[in-house]
Amino acid sequence: MEIEIQISEALFVEMELQDMDGYKRGPDYVEVNCGCTSRKYGDAIGTLRVHANGQFLIACDCSSGCREQRFTPYEFEKHSGREGSRKWTSHLWVLMKDKKVPLWRTPLLKYYKHTANGASGSMRRIFHRDELIQCSKCKKERRFRLRTKEECRIYHDAVLKKKWICADRPYDKITCNDDEERASRKNSRGCPRVPACDGCTSCVCFGCLKCRFIDCNCRTCVDFMQNAAP
Repeated sequence: MEIEIQISEALFVEMELQDMDGYKRGPDYVEVNCGCTSRKYGDAIGTLRVHANGQFLIACDCSSGCREQRFTPYEFEKHSGREGSRKWTSHLWVLMKDKKVPLWRTPLLKYYKHTANGASGSMRRIFHRDELIQCSKCKKERRFRLRTKEECRIYHDAVLKKKWICADRPYDKITCNDDEERASRKNSRGCPRVPACDGCTSCVCFGCLKCRFIDCNCRTCVDFMQNAAP
């Protein structure tokens, strides 16, 4: 038990979370009250448990008859009847000093691990959707596929380049004279759940060993490597 408590204390910093409503610390997890607001149904309330292994599970308390106790954030968002595109990091909130704060603005997400949540079977594997970069010369947007580590590195380096141009693309050589993709085609970004997805738990990655690089000195990669579990 002492080992579990030490692990919990190492992962969850008291000062970061103590202002959150319903804050409670367990041997290998912390809990806070959370919610999701639907314009039609109002607030759905639950308890978010963040485990030391990076798993997020929500016990729903939206009504006395609700028996659901193991929602993933995406499932809880859907259960609450939240309209619009699925972006649980923005739609789910916690109360901090009586104000609703989206999860993405809290320290909680730094404990989230895709692999731990994928193990439950209710979420998909880590997936990187296609990204677009605008040429600094012709102003046309060019697609970057992020299926492999090599493709992720190509995109990563292109983003870091201040004035990226079409001719810099290392594969499928193109020039500024080549046509840009149609707007309808740009909407399809390769998400395995919804073709025109704006970002969901299937295609949004906050950092993994496929898209972060130990030999890169940019702040994003350095921070990830310093904080990633061994």
